[in-house]
Amino acid sequence: MLVLEKKYKEEVVPALMKEFNYSNIMCVPKLEKMTINIGVGDAKDNKKLIESSAKELETITGQKVVVTKAKKSLSNFKIREGMAIGVKVTLRGNNMYHFLTKLISAALPRVRDFQGLSRKSCDGRGNYNLGIKEQLIFPEIEYDKIDKMRGMNITIGTSATTNDEAVALLEGLGMPFIKKQDGGK
Repeated sequence: MLVLEKKYKEEVVPALMKEFNYSNIMCVPKLEKMTINIGVGDAKDNKKLIESSAKELETITGQKVVVTKAKKSLSNFKIREGMAIGVKVTLRGNNMYHFLTKLISAALPRVRDFQGLSRKSCDGRGNYNLGIKEQLIFPEIEYDKIDKMRGMNITIGTSATTNDEAVALLEGLGMPFIKKQDGGK
């Protein structure tokens, strides 16, 4: 059992049961999956960009990636239906906990001028979205071997039904949110 998973079972579950007055342990929200997505808009001109993005994402997550393809043709962006435009990976179980541990303890502290994550990035159904501007914050990526700075979107899917439950769950797991402001100005 991973450290974060153990922390969830021993510390976070009792705290959430007390905070939200759950009568049953099965009502406590839990992490379900994490999806990491890199959009590669330049891939329409250079096919090797998809391969390098896929290799970087596989290095970061330790799991095989899926190439995403355009669903519709968009003439403004010179994209045809079925053209490769990005890569993504969905993590569950131990891989998810391992990646979240790496994100919290190694990657986010390396972000320049990091003040904390926004509490407002939930979608209303318990999913939290986080955008990262460059892949260099992950320790596995070597600066000399990247061809271009690319951002990524990380979606953390939980079983929470409200934003407050999702934020409380992630905060209990150690996500570095911006401190709550008191009622004053």
